[in-house]
Amino acid sequence: MNQSKLMLDPTSELSPTKRARLTPLDSLEGKTVGLLDITKPRGDILLDTIEEKLKAKGVKVNRYAKPTFARVAPIDIKQEISAQCDAVIEALAD
Repeated sequence: MNQSKLMLDPTSELSPTKRARLTPLDSLEGKTVGLLDITKPRGDILLDTIEEKLKAKGVKVNRYAKPTFARVAPIDIKQEISAQCDAVIEALAD
């Protein structure tokens, strides 16, 4: 039996923009890493640990938080992260 499957995009984009993949960073030396807390319970604890480890290696860290985990990050937060950071880590926890 041949069944087709429909994949739904949770962002509700009708025609998502195709982008080339970014080249991974060779190193975090001299870079700034953004830590985005999506505000789920205990995500901040995970990010605190990651921040501590990154700072111990001399990496600059900027912290950001979404107003609610139920929605995508507001465009102003995304723009701020992309302007200020070389990489980003998003915390998902519960």
